[in-house]
Amino acid sequence: MALTWGDDYPIHQTPEPVAYAGTDRNFYDRYFFNGYAPSGDGPDLFFAAAFGIYPHLNIADAAFCVMKDGKQVNLHASRWLNMERMDLRVGPISIAVLEPLQRLSLSVEAPAEGIRAHIIFEGRAFPVEEPRFVRRNGPRTFMDYTRLTQNGRYSGWIEVDGVRSDLAGFVGTRDRSWGVRPVGARDSQDLAPPVLPQFFWLWSPCNFEDGGLFFHTNDDELGRPWNRRALWLGDGQKESDNGGFEAIDFAIDWRSGTRHARSATLDFGSSGQVRIEPQSEFFMLGLGYGHPKWGHGLNHGQSAVEREDFETATIDRRMPHHLHIQALSRVTFIAPDGQTRVGRGVFEQLAIGPHAPSGFSSLLDVAP
Repeated sequence: MALTWGDDYPIHQTPEPVAYAGTDRNFYDRYFFNGYAPSGDGPDLFFAAAFGIYPHLNIADAAFCVMKDGKQVNLHASRWLNMERMDLRVGPISIAVLEPLQRLSLSVEAPAEGIRAHIIFEGRAFPVEEPRFVRRNGPRTFMDYTRLTQNGRYSGWIEVDGVRSDLAGFVGTRDRSWGVRPVGARDSQDLAPPVLPQFFWLWSPCNFEDGGLFFHTNDDELGRPWNRRALWLGDGQKESDNGGFEAIDFAIDWRSGTRHARSATLDFGSSGQVRIEPQSEFFMLGLGYGHPKWGHGLNHGQSAVEREDFETATIDRRMPHHLHIQALSRVTFIAPDGQTRVGRGVFEQLAIGPHAPSGFSSLLDVAP
């Protein structure tokens, strides 16, 4: 276990903990949050936030999103970093580390855009340090980063267009990642010879009454995992208390005409099975992921803020920048003896290019 208090601040220079230093043009340091009621039947309130720092681009950006009743409101902000990595403010969005690895605050003060919030995150257990993510395309490093993930409880409020929502009792997940992945403008020189893009990613942190379930996988085009893990973490525990599940597999029922799941099953062998039933879907471009204008690390000048609204039902799911979603889901854990516990979580999905087990064979073909 290498996580220390310093890992909750955006001061990393390599994919290692802060004790190590280095340099790379595509280096980033990032916060992420999501939150939701611990139970519900569908399109109730869901929020998400992200805050990224790109030291070698001298850019910081942030986003805050609220989804309810099929409508998603996204607040985007960007500024020049001015080489000050400890200033955790971008326009109206700010983060404060109140107690490293345990308590953080998120504030939004954008009255001109009709969005305000004051949110406190409290970790339920010590953060999970996910396995190091390293992926290369030929000789070129595509990804090399470390991430901590932590389920937690929220307090505070969100206000959109004068309507305030109380977050008492809300749960969710936050993460911190740092390292190398594509950010800013695209590289002007493609790899030779050209390689068909391929990236398959599932991530499902789930909250139950007494603890949390963590699952993720990165697969290659044949379905072979190059980074996969699942574990259970009770409240107040560390991952060393339980370790991970030895057997991990999954199956997805893809929605026809899309690359988004209708349902999914996680199989942990003798440790049990998890059934995931998506209830509503949050589009990650609201946080800048793949956004045509507000992509991570892009230069919008000294300071820029913009609100964006859309209805999720009108989105063309076949567009590349609409592939990446987090599905707010009902989650049922079925123990080997048949006993069940019901919780809630997100089922994040991003499938680009071939993935043989899913029946995807080209860049953007969809389920029949």
